Amino acid sequence: MSIDAPVKVTPPARKITTKPRVSDQIFRGIVTTFSFSALLILSLIAIFLLIKGFTTFKEQGIGFITNFEWTVVIDENGIETANFGLQAMLLGTLVISIIALIAAVPLSVLTALFLTFYAPERIKKILVTIIDLMAAFPSILYGLWGFFVLMPMAEYWAKLIHKWLGWIYIFDVPDPIYTRSPFIAGLVLSIMIIPIITSVSREVFSQTPLDRIQAAYALGATKWGMIRAVVLPFGAGGVVGGSMLGLGRAFGETVAVFSVLNIVFRTNFQILFTQGGNVASMIIQKWGEAAPSEVGALMAAGLVLFILTLLVNFLANYVVTKTVKSGR
Repeated sequence: MSIDAPVKVTPPARKITTKPRVSDQIFRGIVTTFSFSALLILSLIAIFLLIKGFTTFKEQGIGFITNFEWTVVIDENGIETANFGLQAMLLGTLVISIIALIAAVPLSVLTALFLTFYAPERIKKILVTIIDLMAAFPSILYGLWGFFVLMPMAEYWAKLIHKWLGWIYIFDVPDPIYTRSPFIAGLVLSIMIIPIITSVSREVFSQTPLDRIQAAYALGATKWGMIRAVVLPFGAGGVVGGSMLGLGRAFGETVAVFSVLNIVFRTNFQILFTQGGNVASMIIQKWGEAAPSEVGALMAAGLVLFILTLLVNFLANYVVTKTVKSGR
């Protein structure tokens, strides 16, 4: 009696296709729509500001950026003469933002290093949550905290700085008035941008190649030596990018600066003295009593600030992305 040999059945060839499933196509369409909607909203904002401020750009020309005067004069016949120049407030924006960066960057970098390499896991989770929560606080809370809590302490610090470094022009004051100064506004902004710089720096530090870290330890480096030799050089570009993102946030801040700074349309490099301003706070100060022509000028100022902030953020994202991808 013979037993038939088993018949070998060859399974059909599997069809390999790159066509996504219907659910994937729907999800991709939704994500793409929302992505382009954000770009559309930004474009509409820019177009709106350009339309409203076009007359100012046409009349003032490049002087709108370079002039230091902002005046509206109506004579006895009702004829209005306007001269709009944004240079003083642009310089004020830059001064306050630089103060914020000087105060925020060292603290942010040290915090990011602690969270990445030193903090126990339980403490790390709590601190990361607190830092992320700080980024979501409304600006008015920072302004109120700066006015009622920080300002009295900052006045004392300003007096000490003037006492020991008053021979330097930027730390000199024409009158002994230290309240509501660019120095205090910069400190408030530094608290606001610390979460941004810390988060970006921590993300970049965590991307440091493990083989480089292990090689530093193998050569006998301490943890701090490894950080100086490996982590900081690798993450320098990320820190710069995070600082620029913070700079973009500082450029456009309004309420917090308005709460702790005496807004005066004048260039002031004496950071301890009680006068100054930035573009955003100038807009909110003048908006309520602005004539129609001045409203257009304020819209034009908003467009300048919009473009400046957008350029800084784009450059910061480019620096951070390039740093992570290149590994240095």
